[in-house]
Amino acid sequence: MELLAPVGGKETLKAAIMGGADAVYLAGKDFGARRMAQNFTDDELKAAMAYAHQNKVKVYVAVNTLIKQSELSSALSFADALVSMGADAIIVQDRGLMRCILDNLDIPVHASTQMGIHDPYAALWAEKEGLQRAILSRELSLAQIEAVKQRTQIGLEVFIHGALCYCFSGGCLFSSMLGGRSGNRGLCAQPCRKRYKLGDREGYLLSPADTFGVDSVPELMRIGVVSLKIEGRMRSPMYVYYASKIYRSVIDRAAKGEKELITERERDLLETVFNRGFSRGYLMDESVMQTAYAESRGQPLGQGNMVAGSMTLRTERLARGDGITLYQGDQKVGGFEVRSDPRKSGEVLLRSPFPIPDGLYQVYKTKDREFEDLQGRIGTMEFKPSPVRRREVELPMRDRGRRHRDPELSFYVSSLKTMEAVLPFADRIYYEMSPSLDKAMAFCSEQGVEIVPLLPRISPEVPEIESDQIMACTLGQAERYRERQLYGHSSLNCFNSFTVPELHQYTLSVELDREDIADIARSTEARIEVMVFGRAELMVTKDPCIKEGSLIDELGARFQVYRDHQGYAHILNSADTFLLDHLVELERIGVDSLGLDVRRRHPDLAGLAAEVFSQRDLRRKSALRKKCGPITSAHFERGVP
Repeated sequence: MELLAPVGGKETLKAAIMGGADAVYLAGKDFGARRMAQNFTDDELKAAMAYAHQNKVKVYVAVNTLIKQSELSSALSFADALVSMGADAIIVQDRGLMRCILDNLDIPVHASTQMGIHDPYAALWAEKEGLQRAILSRELSLAQIEAVKQRTQIGLEVFIHGALCYCFSGGCLFSSMLGGRSGNRGLCAQPCRKRYKLGDREGYLLSPADTFGVDSVPELMRIGVVSLKIEGRMRSPMYVYYASKIYRSVIDRAAKGEKELITERERDLLETVFNRGFSRGYLMDESVMQTAYAESRGQPLGQGNMVAGSMTLRTERLARGDGITLYQGDQKVGGFEVRSDPRKSGEVLLRSPFPIPDGLYQVYKTKDREFEDLQGRIGTMEFKPSPVRRREVELPMRDRGRRHRDPELSFYVSSLKTMEAVLPFADRIYYEMSPSLDKAMAFCSEQGVEIVPLLPRISPEVPEIESDQIMACTLGQAERYRERQLYGHSSLNCFNSFTVPELHQYTLSVELDREDIADIARSTEARIEVMVFGRAELMVTKDPCIKEGSLIDELGARFQVYRDHQGYAHILNSADTFLLDHLVELERIGVDSLGLDVRRRHPDLAGLAAEVFSQRDLRRKSALRKKCGPITSAHFERGVP
């Protein structure tokens, strides 16, 4: 079983290799999902690969952002350069770039976790496409991973340790919609690590604990997972070293059938080097949240009483040379090094070198006595210059002659009453799968209006459905029903005209601006839909703890939270996407369908929105705005960098 370690820069590369990783994943300066990491220039990438290969360590390069139409040639040129450098594989999210690489280059391609592989059909699709590995969604349980393994021969990779996103990866728009920093483009601002209120709860309500997956290793080994992945390209060399070293030992012990997979000292080191709380992840736990704080505080040691600059703490986990940090609630008071040896009773006397008011403090171990020596051994690292010249790779992108269209109005609906309100103005209804679906389909058939069942947003088990027309939200759904007439939901992240699988209609990503949409329209003959009204879905989460209601951020913005029929929670934008002013422009671009999402909205509001958009009545914009609340043109005007 492979151990795969994160690398964000030169020193972490050395730390991963010192720690015993079999492979590392890293990124260049372009197209990586951690653009805020140090990352590597082309010349440094070539040198990094040479250094890793000298140490018999494989290198997988993350080219795992969504790629705009205008960027495809540049991204493919970068991938071509990676082939010439000797990369062992490329990790990809964008399915258009994936297809371009597989068609033009000779290198293994791995599906990023952001591609959303979370069911057997999606893994089967990836295998058919020619991918060699699927990095599974982190929300899967051990049983669900085994179900995927039983249906496909593709190599499976699983995150075993580190940060866990609150939202299913590849589906988060929170950072993008609120601040213009797209997680799908490598610039996530981590809104999940902020404070929120929801009902009578307040705190870091969207902040999961880090995954600590040691207990899952034997079962993952039995299932046949090929690679265990440590998260953390933004983390320190010490974190990378200890996580690699300790999980290397865990894998070796599991292979020998040993019962004790990790020592108490090893766990101490992992908890100290980075820790915002640990859970076993969704691999083994239902709830993975730690909402008291969101930053790394190290290993919790309990509460101590500071009196006249001294504190006696009962603990077996501190020794001379360790470092501690004191907190009162959210306030970090300060930290210092332990200068006293532990007493025989298991107590440690802590004396602060600076004035601290008397009182009770939460104490965390944030430095271990080993760290200084390790830092010296890792040291600094310089690569010898290793020049790389990118070869320009051109893709065929001829103008398809797309011209003005008279777009249809398509409504996303979740109740019969709302459907009845919009039906007089609708060319098409996308109706959520629910107990009322059969009635909705019969009614639309009577009225002569096309109705398309909208499958669940997330479905580790793809549901049975008889309809000849289906809107798919996941790759697994699209694969299972590939013989049907398929409409693609915006969650499928169609960012360019090369995006696969082939569908009857693509709903374009809501992160695209007018120029991006026009670029795609010029390059394809396929039907395309653009969302013009409704509250964009910011997150879908497996968290069983969050309640339905209004999530309120520190600025007072309110985000609706609801739970679907599968039990997943959805968080919606605080403002409606509202493109009434831009419909003529969308017609000129050649958009085939305008999407209005009126799910979970009052029928009166849904009916008014349908009438106003149907009549293109700008005079009633203020009336509709008054009824629906805050509005936004979202990314249509500003796009995402």
